[in-house]
Order: sequence, then structure tokens, then C-alpha cells
Amino acid sequence: MAENRKTYYVWLPSGQIFQDSESSPWNYKIEANDEEIGQLRAYFNQNYSTEIGNFYRAHIPFLEYHHDPGNDAYDKTLHEVYELIYKLGDTNARNHIANMGILSSFPRETGEDM
Repeated sequence: MAENRKTYYVWLPSGQIFQDSESSPWNYKIEANDEEIGQLRAYFNQNYSTEIGNFYRAHIPFLEYHHDPGNDAYDKTLHEVYELIYKLGDTNARNHIANMGILSSFPRETGEDM
């Protein structure tokens, strides 16, 4: 569904999405429609909420990271963010994510648009 696609720039550390590449730093350039941008924003909002819960959990010393469902939820959503950026991203975005090796279902460094 290529209709109504616009170029967006994503700054992953803060979960921000911009339409102007000059207004802020960015990691990934993507082409997306309104629905896809809404999904990406929902992922970022979900992880923000999870981060708040994880902040409070971090103050409980006997709960370990690897036994914490909040961290698992954050990691799962972050993985979904990377999958969506891979799907919508330009060649540089796809190659970078593929080289990270976090999305086993995608080929590594294809060098071509899919």
C-alpha cells in the first residue's frame, strides 16, 4: 500500500518521529503512510509507559533483570519497532538493522531494496 506515503526521520533513543531531517538528529529514514506512523508511535508510547514501570522496579533490589516481565515487554516492543523500521526504511536503515543481527527473520546486508 504505497499511497499517501511520506518521508519520516526516526530518532530511536527518544522515540521521536520527524518529517524534517534538519529539525533534529535522526537514526533512520523511512517511507510510511498515516497508519504505519500511528503504529510506530504506539510502539514508542508503549515502551515509554513500560520504562516508567521499569524505573520503579529498578528500586527493588531483589528483582533481577532476567526475571522481570516489564523488561521482557520492553524488549519485545523494541524488537517490533526494529521490524517496522526495517520494513519501512531505506536501504541504509535496512542494512544497518540487518547488520545488527537482531532480526533473524531478515537477510543480512542485502544491499538492495525489497
